[in-house]
Amino acid sequence: MPLVTRHVESMTILYEDHAAAWACTLPHIGPLAFNYEAWQRAGRVTGQAPGRGTSLFVDAGDGHEWVLRHYRRGGWIARLSASHYVWTGLERTRAFRELRLIAELHARGLPVPPPVAACVWRSGLSYQAALITQRLAGTRALAEHLASADAALLERVGATIARFHAAGLDHVDLNARNLLVDAEMRVWLIDLDRCRLRRPGAWQAANLDRLARSLAKFNAPPSAMQAIRRGYTDA
Repeated sequence: MPLVTRHVESMTILYEDHAAAWACTLPHIGPLAFNYEAWQRAGRVTGQAPGRGTSLFVDAGDGHEWVLRHYRRGGWIARLSASHYVWTGLERTRAFRELRLIAELHARGLPVPPPVAACVWRSGLSYQAALITQRLAGTRALAEHLASADAALLERVGATIARFHAAGLDHVDLNARNLLVDAEMRVWLIDLDRCRLRRPGAWQAANLDRLARSLAKFNAPPSAMQAIRRGYTDA
């Protein structure tokens, strides 16, 4: 589906065209859709995910769940501003870039969460932003599977990463929490903030090395990464 842009109050919202007929009230695409407190007041928060800041799981109605995430800074710069970014143009905002990338990969049939909407609100020379994707039902992070993961699952992880690399995706934060596994043992990739499509290069090995460091932090045995690399190579 094509992505369309609309201006609502002080916000600019990018969303899929099939949502064009939705009203600007909860749980639909509009200012309240990106407001944590509005979802909480409506009693529609169903959970949250770990990570920088908070990603809320919300009941969007009609059997759908969304993941709402506000962009938050990390490291020393967060001491200066936790959620404001320098304005360099709408299409260069982190939210618009991530949603467009998710939509592109989803259109290619790659296992990413279906896109819903992105929102940017500008204040002078800075902006804040938020992203909504559909929640992947029944998934758990690879980190939670490591204690019992067999070679078949780990090789499937490697093969999935190879699919993304073949499409040119450089995932700058490839770790055991950004790879999800569903009830059918299918592997999904999330959190594409700052990621981009590139020609083949050294970044592919760097992605795998980053994942290896992540597995080590979760005390996975060396054989886990060996199986992932095997699946990657054989894909």
